[in-house]
Amino acid sequence: MSIGPIPTSLREIMRRAMPPPPKGLDIDFSGPAGEESLAPAGGVTWQVFKNPIGLFIGGISAVILELAEPRVRSGVWDHTSFRTDPLARMQRTGIAAMVTVYGPRRTAEKMIAGIGRMHARVQGTTPDGVAYRADDPELLDWVQATASFGFLEAYCRFVRPLGAADRDAFYKEGSQAARLYGALAAPSSCAAMDELMQAMGPKLERSEIVFEFLEILHRTPIFPWPLGGVQSMLIRAAVEITPGWVRDRLGLDASFGLGAIEPSIIRSLGVLADYVVLPGSPPADACKRLGLPQSCLNQH
Repeated sequence: MSIGPIPTSLREIMRRAMPPPPKGLDIDFSGPAGEESLAPAGGVTWQVFKNPIGLFIGGISAVILELAEPRVRSGVWDHTSFRTDPLARMQRTGIAAMVTVYGPRRTAEKMIAGIGRMHARVQGTTPDGVAYRADDPELLDWVQATASFGFLEAYCRFVRPLGAADRDAFYKEGSQAARLYGALAAPSSCAAMDELMQAMGPKLERSEIVFEFLEILHRTPIFPWPLGGVQSMLIRAAVEITPGWVRDRLGLDASFGLGAIEPSIIRSLGVLADYVVLPGSPPADACKRLGLPQSCLNQH
């Protein structure tokens, strides 16, 4: 596919949707030369995660699904900075995803071990009196699954549809990293994802925290003026890809989703972004580390 000059506004949207790591968390994705990542170079996972539009939408959808589970909700809301500093929290979550997918293996393994130690210290009780631990394998499986679901669905809906084999490959490629995170039974196929959704369904419930989370995202200046309207659309796109039965259970009616022409607008942004190389970004630097052309992921 041949495209013309990329508008400056699109590059700005992409940079804001794939933010740099926060200060003190600088990661070198360009070295050491030849060191592989946990996810296979050039695989489906590398294709999906290089698109900032899909990442932004998918990451928010994943959090909606996480907040639907009361134990995960309490762990996230009581022990993270989503309420007080959502942008920094999103940056940390984003860079963790980038390291997991594109980082040198040793760097990724070290980071994941640190996250595991942090999870081991997080515990508490839900408002209904149910005890939880962040390192509970069931909860880790759910968090891993919601992230995979969100990123994959966002890419397929707003960037490029993937066939059944590629969708299964995406889940399978994430299995190694999932085990390192402690998600020992995370889905490794679309069928397994469907089974987990059905199993977790009775445990998901409505909470005002979901609405508070979405409101925080809408009022946080992630994108600069005059791109605030794009930010709002991408947030509503995240609601749109959340399974309908989950939206119904959470009380997310049509007013939280997209208008008639907005899916086409977002899809245009997603498709264009899939052909743009952001120099210095984790995908570009990971290609450089492995001796691949930085544009190899942007050619279909």
